[in-house]
Amino acid sequence: MSRETVSLMLGTDPAGRGGIASVVSLFQEEGFLDQQNVKYITSHREGTSFEKLTTMLLATWQVLWHCTFARPAIIHAHSASRASFIRKSIFLAIARFFRCQTVFHLHGGQFSHFASKESGPLLKWWIRRTLERSSIVIALSESWAAFLSAYAPAANILVIPNSVALRTQSFERMEESGRILFLGHVGKGKGIFELLKAVSLLKDSRQDIRLAICGNGHLDLARKMVDELGIGSNVEFHGWINPDQRAKEFARASIFTLPSYEEGLPMAMLEAMAAGKAIVVTPVGGIPEVVKDRENGLLVPPGDAHALAQALREIMEDSSLSKMLAENAVRTVEARFSTPVVLAQFSQVYESLRGVPQS
Repeated sequence: MSRETVSLMLGTDPAGRGGIASVVSLFQEEGFLDQQNVKYITSHREGTSFEKLTTMLLATWQVLWHCTFARPAIIHAHSASRASFIRKSIFLAIARFFRCQTVFHLHGGQFSHFASKESGPLLKWWIRRTLERSSIVIALSESWAAFLSAYAPAANILVIPNSVALRTQSFERMEESGRILFLGHVGKGKGIFELLKAVSLLKDSRQDIRLAICGNGHLDLARKMVDELGIGSNVEFHGWINPDQRAKEFARASIFTLPSYEEGLPMAMLEAMAAGKAIVVTPVGGIPEVVKDRENGLLVPPGDAHALAQALREIMEDSSLSKMLAENAVRTVEARFSTPVVLAQFSQVYESLRGVPQS
């Protein structure tokens, strides 16, 4: 195997949960890894602490072996915050030691808080060093790129958004009036508690309202709040769902909402737009670079249950608005976030890095 043709990509288990898994799955399903001769190495998977440690150690050994014997041209690491960053920064340090080109691909809406607020001086230095020593840093949005440029001025930052596959659903038309889909981590950061309050504000006037909550997290707290608000008949908890179940839930929903406090560029939102759903989201992270209020979605302030309830009500009661938002959402994805468009940008990145002499 020659150094010019072999590359590595590192990240979470593609069959697992979360946005990185969804992104990596698309790289695999759309043939990008085969086309670019990339070997994928799983560096994290759900399980016990022992299973997580074993997965990381195995990934470290694989990276060391490939760097020593296969000499990869590029090592591309998908990273979020905290432990995910620590793992990927170690892999990239190994790659730099062996003079590989490196791609630091940033996911996770909490990275700015992690890098600026949670980290001490030594970790901040290591974060900055990792960013600035990477051949390319991939940011999901212009707002993230601005933060990274200020944090690590010498970093070579390129904005490439998440992509989403536009597929014809195999399900019959299943959309249910008043059915709202939430897909994400069940916790304060995703605005789930404001969403439950919004449902309680609507349940008397909209007896058909039904909220499907799909995701893991603080389910006990959410269930407790459902009981306190008296909306048990209006809320369903599905936990984490697989891709087939996701497709069915998108097909059934008439509205998708993700009223987050922090975000990068959420895959669930892009999937909802690709599925032709009217969406209600918050203008945080990279979202306002994609969603224009009253054009391809509705924007509401984070933490405002009343504004969220009003937006949901408006879509439920105005079919022409709902249709317009949904159609424009699909057009947005087709033009900017469809898999062929985004993967072409990554192909250009790989080709450009292969042409860089090793120092």
